[in-house]
Amino acid sequence: MLSSWLSIVVVSTSKALALSNGLASTPPMGWNSYNAFSCATTEAQYKATAQRLVSLGLSSLGYEYLNLDCGWQGKTRNASGGFTWDTTTIPSGIPALSSFVHNLGLKFGLYSDGGYFACDFVGGTAKYIGSLGFETSDAETFASWGADYLKYDNCYAVSPTDFVDFNPPIQIEPHYVTMRDALNATRRPIVFSICEWGVQDPARWPAGAVGNSWRISNDIGPPASWDNLFRIINQVVPITQFAGPGAWNDLDLLEVGNSGLSTAEQQTHFAFWAAAKSPLLISTDLTNPTAATLDILKNTRIIALSQDSLGKSISFKRRYTNDHDVWAGPLADGSTVVVLINWQNSARSLVFNLADVGFASADAVDLIEGTSLGKLTTTYTATVAAHGSVVLKLSGATIVAPLSFTFYDAAASTNTIAGGATTRVVNSSVTVVGFIGNGGTLSFHNVDGGTSGGTKTLALDYINGDFTMTNTECSNCRNAFISVNGGAAVQVQMPISAQSWDILFSGYLVSLSGFKAGKANTVQISNPGAFAPDFYRMGVSI
Repeated sequence: MLSSWLSIVVVSTSKALALSNGLASTPPMGWNSYNAFSCATTEAQYKATAQRLVSLGLSSLGYEYLNLDCGWQGKTRNASGGFTWDTTTIPSGIPALSSFVHNLGLKFGLYSDGGYFACDFVGGTAKYIGSLGFETSDAETFASWGADYLKYDNCYAVSPTDFVDFNPPIQIEPHYVTMRDALNATRRPIVFSICEWGVQDPARWPAGAVGNSWRISNDIGPPASWDNLFRIINQVVPITQFAGPGAWNDLDLLEVGNSGLSTAEQQTHFAFWAAAKSPLLISTDLTNPTAATLDILKNTRIIALSQDSLGKSISFKRRYTNDHDVWAGPLADGSTVVVLINWQNSARSLVFNLADVGFASADAVDLIEGTSLGKLTTTYTATVAAHGSVVLKLSGATIVAPLSFTFYDAAASTNTIAGGATTRVVNSSVTVVGFIGNGGTLSFHNVDGGTSGGTKTLALDYINGDFTMTNTECSNCRNAFISVNGGAAVQVQMPISAQSWDILFSGYLVSLSGFKAGKANTVQISNPGAFAPDFYRMGVSI
């Protein structure tokens, strides 16, 4: 059984594969119009924003791309089939706008779509030009206009009448491969940003061989909301390992500076995007940004996480359901960055257990505040705003011994599978128990509580392919309720393991009390009002 577990884990932990165009060795930084002005951005606004990137000192911090989004395109091609722009929106023309941006020392980004028409903000009625079938000529045109970046969207990908399709009957990867090859053939260095909204699990194509970044999810907005952030954070949990130099998970545009998020939420958003190595594309009106907006966007310590040369994303370490998340990842200088997210709706004291990232002690710097915290031992307590975050850089760490577990297969004959729960064969040697919830239960019997019982840490291996493009009660997650020896059931919120039901998430940790000494313990998993993930096995700390 051990060898079969290893085989399925290999599928879920594949390494990053980067597009070999020599670009985006660190995540791109810049500005995109969409969250600020939707598809109605004018030439004057593009020019003013380019100037503000420079005058506000943002370009000197790395925000170098001025990227157009939907609405600049024409609606018909010229007599020779070439791409056109809307002469009302861009009266001076794209070549002139590109030159204006370049003369400021910035780089210039364009937008197109891998469908018959492009996306819009009026229900698909605008019918802006798409590039499907015209990839070679459009790439040559974009290059001739001085494009340094192309965002390539996914509307009308199936047919001229199918505006947005989150479950298309065709494979969409070939649309992006065709444009990738067309861009490469121009021999102009153009960053290729794939915007397929996370459809068909692009990280696992792998999209790193197709584009320099790929969207992992549906839009972050507009409007901005904390629920959108929660949905996207859950969706990146199983794919952080695919990010690396030249190839990045794109969590979508920044909402820093826009309404809908508190200042603390915007700080959490920015820090997480930076540490997860998402492109950092400002998408707010920079005419008169607040001091708080600029403080967040110009925090050089957080920007340094994004631009760290190692190019390793933070990864999910532990979720304390309805309380806080722990994420961590390595940096080029040998240190570790830790991001703690407060899920509670109020300010409070948050306790960070260093063991959650494998340390007993470490020297720490608060990267949001820029203060040295000295040496932390075992735990660190911080005061955190509602939906706020703590971002720590840990160095000189002492490693803590990892926990050891006794594992119990969910489909073992000694367990009780009842109320509609049933086994499901994943492959020739791996079987899970599904349909737990809505009356279905899985009970592990004869579980060893050790010599003293009490509180034990459980390591849960599960499959959850219940992904969503919209906000739900548990967006891109499922809840399990776990009880020990008939005690009160504890809610355990478990993110997706993939966009399919054949990839395992291994080692989700939760601590539960109520164990008795010896091997007479029963652990039951249920959900009174919905379905839990499918479970492969449960480990109990020794």
